Amino acid sequence: MKGVKYSQALALAASLLLATPALEAQVGKSITVADANAVAESELATYPHMTPAIAKALVAKRPFASIKDLNAFLLGQGLTQAQATEFYGKAFVHINLNTATGEEILLVPNAGKRMVHEFDEYRPWRNYAQFDKEISKYVGAEATARLAQYTFIPIDPNTASDDVLMTIPGADAALVAKIKAGRPYKTLADLEKAAPKRVARFFIVQP
Repeated sequence: MKGVKYSQALALAASLLLATPALEAQVGKSITVADANAVAESELATYPHMTPAIAKALVAKRPFASIKDLNAFLLGQGLTQAQATEFYGKAFVHINLNTATGEEILLVPNAGKRMVHEFDEYRPWRNYAQFDKEISKYVGAEATARLAQYTFIPIDPNTASDDVLMTIPGADAALVAKIKAGRPYKTLADLEKAAPKRVARFFIVQP
């Protein structure tokens, strides 16, 4: 009997492990799009409608707090909206899935008004498993993955694992160690002492 109970307990434990959702990245995985706040100037200069002068000015202006700020910069450099959108196929400032405005969502290539509604309808977004499940119902898995790379779900700096911290564009082991060493954080201002502003924007400090 003891052997049976033990084997049943093992089976139950295994089933619980399988039922537990895997840790999800909190910044959408890049397929073709780099973080405009992190990509090197030399690479920026190779992107659509970039010139060495515009790439240099863009780097000098960083970090951009939002995609709206980057969009205004590009239009101010003489790009049309269509040209800026083509550039966004290579570089973008990620939008917060839980707070992005309709204006910001519409700057995501191929998002359209439907995604303005869908992104809002399923808030609060908690992980990309949820995003994949809900958005793929409308546009399929491939298009969902392409949309995800323009987005992020806010990260808690006090509890995030190394794997989650490494999803931040440009993150490395040194940055992860620095963020963890500064815990606990009470405000985002505290976090900005350990991480640059371009990184701090991916976080939310829980009250």
